[in-house]
Amino acid sequence: MQIGLQIPDFTWPDGPSRLGATLAEVARTADQGGFEHIAVMDHFFQIGVVGPPENDMLEAYTTLGFLAAHTSRAKLLTLVTGAVYRHPGILGKIISTLDVLSDGRAWLGIGAAWNDEESRGLGIPFPPVAERFERLEETLQICLQMFAGDDRPFTGRHYQLERPLNVPRPLTQPHPPILIGGTGERKTLRFVARYAQACNLFPGPDTPHKLDVLREHCAREGRDYDEILKTAYYAIDVGENGENVGKVLDDLRSLAEIGIQGTLGSVKNVWRIKPLEIIAERVIPEARNF
Repeated sequence: MQIGLQIPDFTWPDGPSRLGATLAEVARTADQGGFEHIAVMDHFFQIGVVGPPENDMLEAYTTLGFLAAHTSRAKLLTLVTGAVYRHPGILGKIISTLDVLSDGRAWLGIGAAWNDEESRGLGIPFPPVAERFERLEETLQICLQMFAGDDRPFTGRHYQLERPLNVPRPLTQPHPPILIGGTGERKTLRFVARYAQACNLFPGPDTPHKLDVLREHCAREGRDYDEILKTAYYAIDVGENGENVGKVLDDLRSLAEIGIQGTLGSVKNVWRIKPLEIIAERVIPEARNF
């Protein structure tokens, strides 16, 4: 079982003046402690389940570039980019740049987008859900073409690129891994089977069913189900002094038993650093055995 860190909130006690220094310490501690991934949300306003929109929120890819400079081994990604937030040609260039500058540690985390509030607030076009999925698929196709160094014209329903030149190409070959977030059975999991190396689900009673649906899509697409890393969102709260470690390990073991191979999620009071140290010492070594 792989353990990954997602940082969804930047409203920390010392405020923006210390945010860079604290975030750097968080990243170094997670990286050295064995977290497999470090991720940030791709939101411009804070989302309701975390806090009010006025809370501090950093732009995702600027932040990942900063994290790349303060880490050396953890994979870096968004959980997940909204496909309509950036033109796909620009997104392909962003991921390639991150991969080169991080020495091959970039992943493309992506989904169809859902937060119309921030889109309206910042003037980002936010088409109906069916069109967002069409744009998601074209974005995946464009990024894969750019990662491969193919600069022939791309002509899709929503995007037309005369020359998707991408130099330098990513260091990761054949391309930076793609993680698609979401649980939709008809489109999202089908796109996972067709394009992705990983998925991210929200754990619950229906998780085994979602994995069965993914397996069925893989069979139809001629894809090996076992090639896909199955991850779930899991927020870790080890307690002030590690008193919840046993429960965390039980939860992770239960996820592993139904076929989840890794987690990505927040750590309570991550800015205190100590929770990361407890996870590194008492959770990650045990979880590797699940």
